[in-house]
Amino acid sequence: MTDRKRTLHLIFWTIFINMIGFGIVIPVLPIYAKSEPFMMGPTQLGWLVGVFSLVQLFSGPIIGKISDRVGRRPVLLISIIGTAVGYFVTGAAFAPWMLFLGRIIDGASGGNIATAQACIADVTPPEERSRAMGHIGAAFGLGFIFGPAIGGVLSHYFGVSAPFYFAGALSLVNAVFVYARLPETLTEEKRLHPAEKGPLSEVFAEGRGMFISMLLIATLLTTTGFASIHLLFALFCQDHLGWDLRHTSYAFAYVGFISVLVQGGLLRRLLKRDGMEKPVALIGAALLALSLWWMPRTSSTASFLLVNAVMALGNGLLVPTLSGMASRHVHGRAQGRVLGLSQAAGALGRFLGPALAALPLPALFSAAARPLTGELLTSVNRGYSVAFTTAAAMLVVAFVVIAVMKPREIESPA
Repeated sequence: MTDRKRTLHLIFWTIFINMIGFGIVIPVLPIYAKSEPFMMGPTQLGWLVGVFSLVQLFSGPIIGKISDRVGRRPVLLISIIGTAVGYFVTGAAFAPWMLFLGRIIDGASGGNIATAQACIADVTPPEERSRAMGHIGAAFGLGFIFGPAIGGVLSHYFGVSAPFYFAGALSLVNAVFVYARLPETLTEEKRLHPAEKGPLSEVFAEGRGMFISMLLIATLLTTTGFASIHLLFALFCQDHLGWDLRHTSYAFAYVGFISVLVQGGLLRRLLKRDGMEKPVALIGAALLALSLWWMPRTSSTASFLLVNAVMALGNGLLVPTLSGMASRHVHGRAQGRVLGLSQAAGALGRFLGPALAALPLPALFSAAARPLTGELLTSVNRGYSVAFTTAAAMLVVAFVVIAVMKPREIESPA
């Protein structure tokens, strides 16, 4: 195995372990926060789910620039330790402010994904980066197979706070793995030295400005639309399908399984041919828009599982392709900054998505006894329909933005 392939495999395992923890938490968090002793309403739930990403909006570019200067490995190590602390605080929470504190700590240190993307960009030729970003997509998918399933079992047998403690312990294991095994990928000639300013404007130089700007807009719209799932999915499963947290977690695992098939195999095959990035992104945006519109209109478990397969396919084609396109159009010394900006756009979307998705839900949403009945059930279902349809509309706009983008190949320095 070559050094590059060995490094890619190590990065894959790092993100896989990280995403198991993330997958454990995401299905549990909304149910956890709307229950005793927190009893958060819809607006609070939206902010809680999104505050992690709101903090990343500001920390992402900073972490990216630091990684361009000091290297990827120390930044990745610190961010993973911060993630562990955030999980432990969330699990130990006894009041809403502690839940917010845990998510803020996690978000402030959460440069894991952007730094891992930069690691991949460091060791991968520009023409192979979109396919290589599929490694992260596949790790996401595998994490969402095992993570939600583990979270469902832990919450069922050990209580709803147990998944957070397990995720924190897993993050500490990941930190040890990074410290012991992962090499530094940023070479000396690509490193931003202390005397250099390294402005963000360098990302937009040499004719890249319009393309990179539109790519960031597409990323913002895509993540805003899709991030509504982070709040709505578990709640929708409970109210619309009558599922408990364990079965909801299994549904998340099912989505992860489809994502692995897409990003671990299909995506790399589609991107083997030059010029396929934009068509693949367009197909992904169209499928994701369709699935979000369709979601609240499902009437059976079979149709719900089908729409989730379409959602996983669309997201699996779209997100890593956008990341690969961003990385491909800047030179090696700016990888951390462009991917930090991409993460910041995604972070803003992951904050706005849950916050906007919460708005159509009725104020008495959390206090109502389950299962819902009568006028309240009708009102809640109407809220879900509005939230999902709004998310689908954002993906339609993203489709248009991607369609008018004009990628420009630029000779980059080594």
